Amino acid sequence: MSHKSSVIVLVLIALSSPALISAQNSAKFNEELPAGVMQQKATTACLECHEARIILQQRLSKSVWTKEVDKMLKWGAVVDANDRDALIDYLSGNFSPERAVYDAPRSAREKTRAKNTTERNTR
Repeated sequence: MSHKSSVIVLVLIALSSPALISAQNSAKFNEELPAGVMQQKATTACLECHEARIILQQRLSKSVWTKEVDKMLKWGAVVDANDRDALIDYLSGNFSPERAVYDAPRSAREKTRAKNTTERNTR
């Protein structure tokens, strides 16, 4: 390999490293959708565009989930027409208003910030 090629390879590695580190860090917080018949199809259709957390935090009625799924289909989500109703049932069953509020995991930075705030407030 020539010196010029070596330099190009090193530059490409250096430029891609921050992206790799970022992807590894975000994987720590990547959550899965609940188990169920439609879990894999929901994962494929929904997580193509956004993180699971977007779904996990929702508490919507079946009629609102229906509107949400239809909107996502119009925006390009890939869901077989035969799976649409089952997907809506899966989402409305797991993320209905009757379910407990989603407790988002916090990063170490957020935990440290909360601890420091509490310490300041107790002084």
